[in-house]
Amino acid sequence: MKNYTITVNGNVYDVTVEETGSTGAASAPVRAAASAPAPAAAPASSAAGSVRIEAGAAGKVFKLEKKVGDAVKKGDTVLILEIMKMETPVVAPQDGTVASIDVAVGDAVESGALLASLN
Repeated sequence: MKNYTITVNGNVYDVTVEETGSTGAASAPVRAAASAPAPAAAPASSAAGSVRIEAGAAGKVFKLEKKVGDAVKKGDTVLILEIMKMETPVVAPQDGTVASIDVAVGDAVESGALLASLN
């Protein structure tokens, strides 16, 4: 089982998804994740926080909603990605303070790319 937070038209939903082991292709969910440290190939900001916010799917940075130093609550939108011509909010996985914003508007990002970090 995996848990996701999804925002639709400003409404936040907590969703639990069960993996069934299907061999068909599935689209990657967009989510903010607290995860293990980045691979060596991904440079981290010197002001990076301990909680990573990563892209759940490839897309383009559409808008930055928060800046370094802003306080956020779990579920607050940190930035918006454009994925397959849809604006997709990327939310804070927990309460904290934005420690780094590692992308700029217009940047193309791959799934798993570091977008921001929190303390």
